[in-house]
Amino acid sequence: MAISINLGKKLIFLVMIVSVVALSITGFLSFNYADQILKQRAGDQLLGESSVRGDSLRILFESRIEQNNILAKDPMIQLLVSQMNQSSENEFQELKENNRRDFLIQIQAYQRLIGFSIGFEDVKIIGANGKVFFSLGANTDEDFTNDPFFKRGQKESFIEFEPAESGKKMIVVSPIVASDSKKGDEPIGVIISRMRTASIDNVLISRSGLGETGEVYIVNDKFMMLSESRFFENAVFEQKVDTLPVQKCFNEGEEYIGFYKDYRGIPIFGSSYCANDLGITLLAEIDQSEVEKPIIILQERILETGIVITLVMGIVAFGISKSLSRPLTKLKNAANKISSGDFDVRTKINTGDEIGELSHAFDSMAEKLQESIIEIKRKEKVIKQLEGDMLLKFSQHEQNDCVGVIDMSDSTRISSKLSDQDVTKLYEIFLNFMAKIIREYNGEVVKNIGDALMFRFPNVDIADQKVLKNIFECCLSMIESHEKLQEKLKAENMPQIDYKISLTYGAVKVAESTTSNISDIFGPTVNRCFKINSLCPRNSIVIGENMNKISKSFSEYSFDELVVAELKQKYDYRVYEVRRKLDRTERK
Repeated sequence: MAISINLGKKLIFLVMIVSVVALSITGFLSFNYADQILKQRAGDQLLGESSVRGDSLRILFESRIEQNNILAKDPMIQLLVSQMNQSSENEFQELKENNRRDFLIQIQAYQRLIGFSIGFEDVKIIGANGKVFFSLGANTDEDFTNDPFFKRGQKESFIEFEPAESGKKMIVVSPIVASDSKKGDEPIGVIISRMRTASIDNVLISRSGLGETGEVYIVNDKFMMLSESRFFENAVFEQKVDTLPVQKCFNEGEEYIGFYKDYRGIPIFGSSYCANDLGITLLAEIDQSEVEKPIIILQERILETGIVITLVMGIVAFGISKSLSRPLTKLKNAANKISSGDFDVRTKINTGDEIGELSHAFDSMAEKLQESIIEIKRKEKVIKQLEGDMLLKFSQHEQNDCVGVIDMSDSTRISSKLSDQDVTKLYEIFLNFMAKIIREYNGEVVKNIGDALMFRFPNVDIADQKVLKNIFECCLSMIESHEKLQEKLKAENMPQIDYKISLTYGAVKVAESTTSNISDIFGPTVNRCFKINSLCPRNSIVIGENMNKISKSFSEYSFDELVVAELKQKYDYRVYEVRRKLDRTERK
């Protein structure tokens, strides 16, 4: 015998499962939660150190580049470099000596402007030909044509470092452009400045907040340490640092925070600041052993927290089980009533959650089912009242409509070369494309007959010129959209097609189906529209005689009678082709 477990029992069982799971999670967290907390705390601390110090270095580097650019854009420097570039070999040495004093004056003025705290030591002005024009040090005839700093300095401003007796020197390089230069012009020279790095070392040397094993240092894009190590002496340009965050910065342009082995091969917890555009990455690191030292103390506190969480989870789960069971029971009872044929039932549960949404959907379903049953009964009653197999009911009045037909030209030949699936796709694209235009001009699509589409503008007031013009513009728009249709067909790998449009005006009868809400129209006006469509040239519009009579006053359209002897003799009916008149500009 099957054991029946109702929803209440299931929810109580759920509460028990939740409690057991909560206790298990608490036991697991007692050994792991502390590690996560400490990792987050150390990560936040190191991230703050790397971000603040990295931003400080970036500001310092960018200010040095900007200060060097100020010197490169100095009008006197630009003038001196331009003169030296234009001098001949014979004049060069003499001009170099004569202009040296002006160069030194500008350097002194530059130092007074930006201050002496930047540690400015040397500056070289190099011409476009790679020759040293001026230098704070001894005059030199050194050729910088193949110097990598000179080559890169012709393209952009940047900062590099080089080894020195006291550790390292900062090299700031900027292009010198002519005072009247435009964007894209080649520079007329390069300025290479050497500066002391005391300001950079001050940012890195402080180990406040880094414990007993923490340090902050920078590495260049050649994976060499550019600052002193806490653990090794003379590490600048000597100690290689090929660690995970350095690789991520220079290979992927990403920063990294987490555990990895440092340049000593010791597990540490670190955070990086990637400035690969400046050619450096900054690392803030603490030994993993120091980070995990307080775990034992925190584990006891975490165990207490786990117990509290378990109790809270049990209480909340019990409350939720009660709140869930009531609306679900109500939904079950309502479903049983609908299954017994009572479609008037509504749950009206407004809990603001998924159950409330389910209740709203349920009530909507019940309402639509009720409406469908009523509609089916009404249709059954109507059909029973009809005599024999009469399925169409014609209205007792006639109305004057403009009736149109758009038909694909040569569709039999085109469709014979396509598969059934492609034929369906071709008709679908063509008919939907035209139906969209008709609706844009407030026309009504009546039906499609194979590759043809019948449409109408009902109850047309022939005295309203605006209404008549809208009808003509709709048909002309379909003709003028021929190229857009071809593009759409081409994109779907369909063949190119042409089409014909016919338009008539007159009385029609409306037929309403007893099994559908869609109406059809009948009468001589519809028949004439189909008949004259076959006389229409490709990608053109033809109208019947009645339509022509009510639209003669439009000066922007031309109405040219087609000579069709059969129609004229047999039916005394004329057909006209409609075109848009072109102004003189368009004719040319």
